[in-house]
Amino acid sequence: MKPKPAQQLILKSIKEKVIVKKEVQNKTFTVFNELKSILKEIQAELHEKVQKVDPDTIVEYKEKGKFEAEFKIADDTLIFWMHTDIFNFDHDHGIWKSSYIEEDHSRTFCGMICIYNFLSDSFKYNRVTDLGYLIARLFLNKDLHYFVEGKRQLGFLYNDFDHAVLDREALKSVLESAILYSLDFDLFSPPYDEMKEVSVSGIMEAAANVRITTGKRLGFRFQADDDKSE
Repeated sequence: MKPKPAQQLILKSIKEKVIVKKEVQNKTFTVFNELKSILKEIQAELHEKVQKVDPDTIVEYKEKGKFEAEFKIADDTLIFWMHTDIFNFDHDHGIWKSSYIEEDHSRTFCGMICIYNFLSDSFKYNRVTDLGYLIARLFLNKDLHYFVEGKRQLGFLYNDFDHAVLDREALKSVLESAILYSLDFDLFSPPYDEMKEVSVSGIMEAAANVRITTGKRLGFRFQADDDKSE
C-alpha cells in the first residue's frame, strides 16, 4: 500500500531529521568520552608540574557520570556537561550564511557540551547558593565540524564551523583554553550595598555554614560581562 501524504511527510522527517539527530547524538557522546580522557591526561600532565611550583595547589579530575565531568585546579572547579538533546539554530544565526550549510541543511543539527566555572570553595563548604558561570558552549555536527561560543579566546579562536573538524588535538586545545580562562577570571567583591544589611539568622547561618552567596561576578549575569573587565 502506498503511504498517504501525511505518512510520506512523517517518513521524510524521520529520514531528514530523526536519523541525523541520532547520529549527532552518538558522535557527541563519543566526543564527550574523549573529553574525559583528555581531562585525565591534562590532570596527569599538570599535576606533576604544578607540584614543583606549589605543592599545596590541587589539580584533580573526577568522573561524575555519563554526561558530567569535573576538573579542579587551585581555586577553580570546571564542570563539563553534555546535553542529551540535539539543537538547531534560528534563521538569524550566522551559521546559515555559509556555503557549507547551503550544501546540506542537516549540518546545522548540533550536539552541545557546556563548560561551567565555579569556585572550588563553593563545593568544599557546601555553599549551595553560590553562582557558577557558563564560560563556553561547544557545538558539533554529524561531520564533527565544530565551533565554540564563549568569552575572550574561547569566543574567537574556535569559530570556523565550515572547515574546523574536532579531533583530539583540537578538543585538547579547547579544554586548555577553558582552564586558562577560568584561572584568569578573577573573583570580584560584590557591591557594598548588597552586603550592608543582614539578618541575625542570616549571619548565624553564614557563620555556621559559610554560606554567604559568592560568585566571581556576583550580581551580574555572564552574558552581560564586559570582556575588558575580566
